[in-house]
Amino acid sequence: MTKSADNPAVAVHRHLRTSEAAAILNVSPNTLRAWERRYGFPHPQRSPGNHRLYTYSEVAAIRDALQQGLSISKAVSRASEGLVGDSGSLVSALVSYERERSDATIQAALAIRSLERTVNEVFLPALADIVAQRTVDSAAWAFAARWGADWLCWATRLVWAPVRPVSIVVGDASRGELDPDFPYIRALELFCVRAGVRVLSLSARGVAGIGDAIAAHRPNVVVLAGGHLSDDAVARWAYSARLAAGAVPVAVFRRGRQRVLTPMTRTSPLPPGASEAQRRLLELIEA
Repeated sequence: MTKSADNPAVAVHRHLRTSEAAAILNVSPNTLRAWERRYGFPHPQRSPGNHRLYTYSEVAAIRDALQQGLSISKAVSRASEGLVGDSGSLVSALVSYERERSDATIQAALAIRSLERTVNEVFLPALADIVAQRTVDSAAWAFAARWGADWLCWATRLVWAPVRPVSIVVGDASRGELDPDFPYIRALELFCVRAGVRVLSLSARGVAGIGDAIAAHRPNVVVLAGGHLSDDAVARWAYSARLAAGAVPVAVFRRGRQRVLTPMTRTSPLPPGASEAQRRLLELIEA
C-alpha cells in the first residue's frame, strides 16, 4: 500500500487495482469482487486491458464504515450515500457510460452545495480527471463531454432572467464540446447569467454578420474564449467585433498564452478558473 493511499486528501481520485483495494479493506480479492456483485458497490472502472480499477474514495469509505463496526451491507449503504455527490462518483458514472447515475450524482451534489460549488468542486474536476485518465480521443471523454454540455445547457436555461443592464458577447474559439476548455467556457457563461448578466455566445468562426449581432446585444465586454482556432481566425473575429462594438474592453479566457490579438484591441487576460474569470469580468463591467 502506498503512502498516498493512506491519505484521502492526496489520493481521493487515485485508482486502485483489485489487490490494492482488497488490501486496504483487509479482505481477499475474491471477497471484494463478491461484494461488488452482490451490493453493486464499489463501482470499478476498467483499464484498457479490461482490469478492474477501484476509486480510492469509494474503497476508503467502505473501510471507514467497517471500522465503525457496521455489517458489510450497512457499510456499503453508508459509503454509497456519503459519496454519491462527489467528483470521484461522477467520474465512475461517466466512464461507465451511465447517464442516469451521472444525473443522480450531480443532483446529489446540488443537494448539499450551491450551484457554483457543485460546478467548481464536482463537475469540472470530474471532467478534468477523465481527460487526464482517458485522453480527449477516448470514447469515455466523448460521452462525458456530451453529458457535460447537455447539463450546462440545462443549468443555464433554469437561471432566472438577467437583472443587470449589462451584457457580454463571447467569441468561442474552442473546437466544440470535445475541447477540454469547452466546459470552462460554458461554466463562465453560466456564472455570468447567474450574476444577472446577459450573455450572447457565438462561434469565433462566424465573422459574417457579427456587426448585426453586436448591435443587437450592445455588449459591455467582449470575451475571446478557447485556444483551438488560429490567431489569424480569432483576430479577424475580434477586429470585426471591435469595429461594431466600439471602445469596449476585450477579455481573453483560456487561450494559451493569452496574447494580444490585434494592435487596436486592448485585451485583459482572465484567470483560467470559471468563478475567478466571472469575478474579473464583473470588475471590468463595473469599471
